[in-house]
Amino acid sequence: MGEWSSLQGMVGVEKMHKDSKYILFLDDDVRLHPGSIGALTAEMEKRPEIFIQTGYPLDLPSGSLGSYCIYEYHMPCSMGFATSGRTFFLWGGCMMMHADDFRYDRCGVASGLRDGGYSDDMTLAAIAGAHKKLISSPPVAVFPHPLASDLTFSRYWNYLRKQTFVLESYTTKVNRIMNRVLFCTHCYLSWGFVAPYFMALVHATSALRAYVKGYRLDETSLISNGLVFVVILAVCTLVELFSMWNLTRIEVQLCNMLSPEAPPLSLASYNWCLVFIAMLVDNFLYTISAFRSYFSQSINWSGIRYHLKDGRISKIDRSKGLGPEFTDLGGKNLHGKRGAPPRGSFVVSLAQSLAQWRHPKKYDL
Repeated sequence: MGEWSSLQGMVGVEKMHKDSKYILFLDDDVRLHPGSIGALTAEMEKRPEIFIQTGYPLDLPSGSLGSYCIYEYHMPCSMGFATSGRTFFLWGGCMMMHADDFRYDRCGVASGLRDGGYSDDMTLAAIAGAHKKLISSPPVAVFPHPLASDLTFSRYWNYLRKQTFVLESYTTKVNRIMNRVLFCTHCYLSWGFVAPYFMALVHATSALRAYVKGYRLDETSLISNGLVFVVILAVCTLVELFSMWNLTRIEVQLCNMLSPEAPPLSLASYNWCLVFIAMLVDNFLYTISAFRSYFSQSINWSGIRYHLKDGRISKIDRSKGLGPEFTDLGGKNLHGKRGAPPRGSFVVSLAQSLAQWRHPKKYDL
């Protein structure tokens, strides 16, 4: 299914067998390892105090800048592995829970998702936080996630829009506070990450201009101090890229051990120059997308337009035609197979997004 709302997820919950002990929410493009479901179930049996057991995707970029932006965006989720399995990051692509929690609406999980809920993982994470419930992420729950080779930049922008729109939905006061904190923190850190590189570019340009014009060293003390800042920033960037490389290396090794019969994954396919560019692009665009979501309060998701009011879904408009054939990250022309990627550049996508903001119904037809 790829990305889906909590309302769609509740359909599967209502259809589960009456004797089911656990319920598993799983994206259809998750590449499971042999025995993954059994391992998740065994962990739930061993530790009944677990409220939600989740996993995380290991994105395999296809080579486009959009795919590297997705990879960079998802990397912080892997922090859950550094906290001994206890985490507050929840990925809706893999969630295992006790079926009785839904049958008896414990902690309001069923009513929270059904009563105007939009985001399954954000809603459940807020419920877990409000009731001090355990969210666990075992080491076996990291799954290879090949990104489509036709994942263009415009498709990445659409995906980012949907991710930031999630922060506008909430079902409880705790959920609303958590989303607002995430909104402010993420926007501050995103542009706080990009700003030093802008300043470094200014310092480097000034130093180059001084060198070309032949200024003496004692006349360029301020520029020299700026170059020290540039060097420090370059060192910090290398440390950050090395950290991402090392974490990705560990996850690649783990996936290879969990799926020994599958073609081995390799770091050789990762372009770390594109990773750096994706870090700048993704963090710069995140704040723009977040404020766009804040002011719009509606979004077209796979041919269905959702409208929010007071954090809950208040109206759903379905397109007269069929929705898109594939979700934003999926289907998926993988491993270099050529497909028919959607036409249009990122600039065109932004222009269409602005037009859609002003006349949303026109683009739902």
